[in-house]
This record gives sequence, structure tokens and C-alpha cells, in this order.
Amino acid sequence: MRIALLSTCALATPPKRYGGTELVVAELARGLVELGHQVTVYATGDSLPAGRLRHCFATPIWPPDEMAELRHARFAWQDMADDPERYDVVHMHQAQALAGSAAARCPLALTIHHARVDDLVRHYCSHPNVAYVAISRRQSELSPELGCTRVIHHGLDPSQYAAGTGDGDYVAFLGRFAPEKAPHLAIDAAREAGVRVVLGGAAHDVPGAIDYFAREMKPRLADGRLLEWLGELSHGPKVRLLSGARALLFPLKWEEPFGLVMIESMLVGTPVIAFRRGSAPEVVEDGVTGYLVDDVREMTERIRQLDRIDRDRCRARAQERWSTTRMAREYAELYEALVQEYRAAERRARVRRLAPARRTASGPEPLLLPAAATDGGITSG
Repeated sequence: MRIALLSTCALATPPKRYGGTELVVAELARGLVELGHQVTVYATGDSLPAGRLRHCFATPIWPPDEMAELRHARFAWQDMADDPERYDVVHMHQAQALAGSAAARCPLALTIHHARVDDLVRHYCSHPNVAYVAISRRQSELSPELGCTRVIHHGLDPSQYAAGTGDGDYVAFLGRFAPEKAPHLAIDAAREAGVRVVLGGAAHDVPGAIDYFAREMKPRLADGRLLEWLGELSHGPKVRLLSGARALLFPLKWEEPFGLVMIESMLVGTPVIAFRRGSAPEVVEDGVTGYLVDDVREMTERIRQLDRIDRDRCRARAQERWSTTRMAREYAELYEALVQEYRAAERRARVRRLAPARRTASGPEPLLLPAAATDGGITSG
């Protein structure tokens, strides 16, 4: 199949440091190319995806800018329209791409990478010709009006995550310093357990994050007891942090849509202790790849019980569940289903246009067709 992937213009694909959506798009592109598909990725000019790269902006537009994303999407749609060879599927990864989707001549999919935002849900519902993909069952449950076509969990390349020993005598936190990620609770749990915590991440310049950092993180970082802060990390240092950790702490304060860092940790054999919210119950297999807990007290108790987790078994299970190949195959199966449905709808529309009319007292009446014969388009539920 010929597939277009619309990434964002906020970060490179794959990203240099932070950037879950862009990392997933890069992994998907690589997986699809390995499966034999022709892939075009619309991203920033400094991106290095598998397949063909097309770009509007040479470098990322950060912080995320809605008008820049609209220009990025408009460029992509015009570029596809100018291409003499038709795409089989266009797969979008940002909401702004919907603005130019009405003129598409192929089936459309959009993966929702974020938690529920009411305005965006209404925006998605206004484009019923798109097949929406959730990245966890919980994410889909929280937006039932979308009728998501599939739930497809993220995947990564296991070869990029060598087995870790967990001999660093510390637990880790990795992610944005934001109230919903709650790194302050990871610090509290580790200190209560008497274990050093090493933090990778930083506060982004977005609403609420800077205030949160000043209120919750700055006093704890200034204390310095049993704590080390490494800042935001690129892939290599991130893997080293996870490899040496006894566990990754994931104290969620929101309905996490997926949480890539959880599978990154498991892929090196490091178990995850996560709050029982959002996608965590789908990702963490309690007692196998980590523990699910309800509060800081339980997290502290489980830190003291990490010797019960077999790191080799944790890593093997992660390789079974969270590979790029598995993700790419599931998306390829979705694309094939959408293409078949789209072509069937096109055939039904042609039959309707060509059907002879019969005359009634009030004038010509179209020949009745089976109820299943509808106008072109694809279902999203």
C-alpha cells in the first residue's frame, strides 16, 4: 500500500529528546516500510523517518503552535493533491490535519495521542468520515461518542533497548515535570522507602507546569536528600537511566492515554510501579512487569518488594507485547480494512449513479438499492 503519515511540526520525527507522538510515528513508518509498504512522512525537514520525507518547515516550531500546524497540514494535503499517484490511506497524527481532509480521495485514519479534550472531541465528531484510533481501551472509554474504530497500543523497537541490570541502587522517574505526571510523588515514595530516586525530565513552558514546578518540585529538589536530577534526556542517556534503575515510578494524577516510558522501562527489564489510572492497568501486568498501586503509601511498600519481580521475565513479556512490528501489523490490518470498505462504498456509489430510473406520477424515481449501498465514505465505528 501507499501510505501517508502526517506527523506534527512541533518536533522532529523521531524527536531528539521529548516527543512521544513523533517517536511513535517514526516507529510506525519504519515498521510499515519493513512490511513492504510505500510510506511518505510529513514532518519537519530535520526529521529522519523511514520512507520518503516531505516538509513545510525545515526545523521544529516549538512550543506547539496551532497556526503552524495548520500550515504544515495544508502543505501536506496540497502535496498529496499534486501527486499524480493516489495514496491508499492517509493516517493523521494531529487534530489540525482534519482541516484539509474533506477533499481526500482515499480512506482516512487519525490516531488520538492525547487525553480527552472536549473541544477536540467535538471537532473529531464533525469529521465522521475519519476512522479514529485510540491508543488504549481507557482512552476510548472516556470518549464514547467517537466510536473509535480500533484500539492499537504503541510499540517500539526492542533492539534499541538492551537488557539492563538494575544494579544502580535507585528508582527512576522519567517524563515531563507536570502536575498530571506528579514527579513530586515519586520523590516522596522513594524517600519514604529510603531509596535514592534519579529524575529525567523538565518542566515545559505550558500553562500550569511552571507554577507546579515552583510549588512542588523546587523545594524537593533543593532538599537534595536521596535525589539526583539529570534534566531532559535523549535516547541513550534515557536507556542508561532505565537500565540501572530497580524500578520506574509512574505516579499518575490523570487518565494517561498510554505512557511510552512504561514500555521503554519494561523493554530493558526494569519493572514499573504505576498508579492504577488511565492506561496503566492495560500496560502493567501486576506482579510480572511491575505493580499497580493506588497511592504513595502502596508505592512505597512495592518499592520494598521489587526483588519479587524477575527482570528477565519482565523484559521477555515486554518484547512480546510492545514491539514496533506488532504495532505496524495492526495498523496495516486496519488500513486494509479501510481500503476495502472505501472501495466497496465507491462501487455502491457508481451503481447508484448508473442505476436506471423508473417513472412515477410525480416524476422519475431512482431505482431502489439495498440498504447497505451508501454514498462514498468509510465508517468510524
